[in-house]
Amino acid sequence: MITLKNLEFSYSKTKKLFSGLSWEVEKGFVYGLLGKNGAGKTTLMKILSGLLYPDGGFVSVDGFEPAKRYPSFLSKFIMIPEEFSLPSMSISNYEKIYAPFYANFNHSAFNKYLEEFELADLKHYNLNSLSYGQKKKVLISFAFASGTDILILDEPTNGLDIPSKSIFRKLCIEAMNTDRTFIISTHQVKDVERIIDRITIIENGNIISDEKTEDISVKYSFRFVEKLPETGVLYSEKSLGGYKIMTTNTDGNPSAIDIELYFNAIIKQNS
Repeated sequence: MITLKNLEFSYSKTKKLFSGLSWEVEKGFVYGLLGKNGAGKTTLMKILSGLLYPDGGFVSVDGFEPAKRYPSFLSKFIMIPEEFSLPSMSISNYEKIYAPFYANFNHSAFNKYLEEFELADLKHYNLNSLSYGQKKKVLISFAFASGTDILILDEPTNGLDIPSKSIFRKLCIEAMNTDRTFIISTHQVKDVERIIDRITIIENGNIISDEKTEDISVKYSFRFVEKLPETGVLYSEKSLGGYKIMTTNTDGNPSAIDIELYFNAIIKQNS
């Protein structure tokens, strides 16, 4: 689906952001792409979409070289950036003009998603008259309905209110299937904790961890304790009334994953 080998990229001649980054993205997963500020998450997504060109290495997305931006590639790929601008037109006209670029666009699904987000009655409204959160919901609905093989969402829950975040998770599950791949980059991991099934962590220009959530839940145990055990704690954080800890999972039963705790543990381990 997506292959990166020895990716090189820099914004200046003095410091490289990526030096030898490699990553394999499989079909049928919702990836959570995590990293600290400046780790290169947004840059990586722009390289995958052909908006930035790598300095070296191999990049293949669904068999295409993104930098060439062939129409046949762009019709299989959609990205919703964190920061965006929309044309001055109604939602209906936006659908009419842009949906034909995607051969598998599902108009019925688009209308259903808008209805879920309580935007169905606003289809005649100018996009630029909507709030940031409403615009984000239109773009999310359009992306889910696009029928593209690959969706990349950069901070998709920013600007959404609490009920809309719940709807986003619901629609993400509905729109996902074994032929699609979703990559969600976010700092708001609690918003997507229940829908991502693979966690990828980027640090210092490299992928330092890439594991299925089901494997993590079997390998590690996450829990709250009032007092730190003397042994066996792989990572801990002080919390109100006690500690959140990550230990080796010894009983074989899957543990509910605390993604924030797991992320911080992996970062510390590789620091």
